[in-house]
Amino acid sequence: MAWKKVAEKDSIAVGKGREFNVDDKKIAIFNQNGYHGIDAICVHQDGHIAPGKLDGDIVECPLHFWHYNIKTGKLIDYLKDVTLQTYKVEARNDGIYVDV
Repeated sequence: MAWKKVAEKDSIAVGKGREFNVDDKKIAIFNQNGYHGIDAICVHQDGHIAPGKLDGDIVECPLHFWHYNIKTGKLIDYLKDVTLQTYKVEARNDGIYVDV
């Protein structure tokens, strides 16, 4: 795994998410009590979850309202045993980094 800079500091507003393409992966990074990274595509019908509504640690896919925990990647409704990949994210002096 390698750390990659994806954004400048403060470029992801508190309580919001942004999607980034990193090494051919789509990663959603959320700024909610720290930075959290998960796969950016919902397993249901490929909806992009970064613009979804955040409620605590839960993001709602704006396409069909599936809900994922941004810390664990776990889908919390509809299907059991569905988990998006998570990524470590760090805010450093010169930007926001993700471990891919």
